[in-house]
Amino acid sequence: MRINFRSPGTLVSRAIGVAGCVLAASVVMLFAQSGGAPMAPKTAEQQFKNIQVFKGLPADQLIPTMQFISASLGVECEFCHVEHAFDKDDKKTKQMARKMIAMQNGINKDSFKGETEVTCNTCHRGSNRPMGVPAVADANWKPAPPQPETPPPPPQAADAVIAKYIDAVGGASAIAKVNSLTEKGNVLSNGRTTPIDVYAKAPDARITLMHNPNGDNVTAYNGKIGWLAAPGRPVHDMSSAEAAAARLNAAFAFPADAFKGFTRLRAGRPDKIDDRPVTPVFALQEGQPPVRLFFDDQSGLLVRMIMYTETALGRNPTQVDYADFRDVNGVKTPYRWTISRPGGRFTIQVDEVKLNAPIDDSKFVRPPDPPSPPPTQPTAH
Repeated sequence: MRINFRSPGTLVSRAIGVAGCVLAASVVMLFAQSGGAPMAPKTAEQQFKNIQVFKGLPADQLIPTMQFISASLGVECEFCHVEHAFDKDDKKTKQMARKMIAMQNGINKDSFKGETEVTCNTCHRGSNRPMGVPAVADANWKPAPPQPETPPPPPQAADAVIAKYIDAVGGASAIAKVNSLTEKGNVLSNGRTTPIDVYAKAPDARITLMHNPNGDNVTAYNGKIGWLAAPGRPVHDMSSAEAAAARLNAAFAFPADAFKGFTRLRAGRPDKIDDRPVTPVFALQEGQPPVRLFFDDQSGLLVRMIMYTETALGRNPTQVDYADFRDVNGVKTPYRWTISRPGGRFTIQVDEVKLNAPIDDSKFVRPPDPPSPPPTQPTAH
């Protein structure tokens, strides 16, 4: 099986489910298809072949970790792996990668008390060959401007920023009346346009259907479990991290409850996005990476979110930029959002939004896996 960690299709189908989401909700267990019993998580070596440096790593963290390496070095899977035979050790780059992973782990253990301070990206910065010598100055080189002596203004209180946001969206009373959301639009990626439908129900159920020519790609979370589905493939149950992200993504469709999963909100120093003043708020949850929320100082609306996925080697970032806010029955909602990750970016443009339209609960039921093909019968000669 060939896994392209950075292909546009993979990025779009997986990132749609985490657009605007954060890894800050309570951990969601995966459930077996029958009986609702939690599945025992597999380790990487139990699910994949020839695992050496990642023994003991939860299996669902292996591919995100590979994505982190891919983004840090600016390479595709075949830089280290033999195509269609990922378990083989034929390439020297794969053998070197194992040594580099051991080196990184050793540095962090010996010098940083086991905290992940040094990563692949610390040295590589998007190149497969890290530069050990500083670059010489070019003809346009200028010294760094002196830093202003006056300190920046102190940050606002996080509660005041959030309260302004709730008022900007339409107010707590108007938001409380919204119990469902439906959206129709298109995904814009690499010059292609693909129709998309989104259905969300309060407090935290959401399903996205991307209508490809060969069938729908589905990203869904129903308040308990999440899954990804594609034509002709088994349903992929979300990992705990994916499900937590999907839960918050669904919750942000109903902003009054979106902040309840965080244990602490802390406002940062004033910043700018495209020369517009913004106030960042760091949303914190015990045991999870922080989420950075940026609120426009003038409008009060949420215009950017940056969240991180923990991997065995470092954090993978996802940035979501919101724009084209419009009033729908007294509630402001973004009609456009752009999702950016190290491997690429795409935009969702909404054409139609409806609030409180009826949505049947059957939409949020996990579908069964497609039947396996019958075994091939031997041919008599």
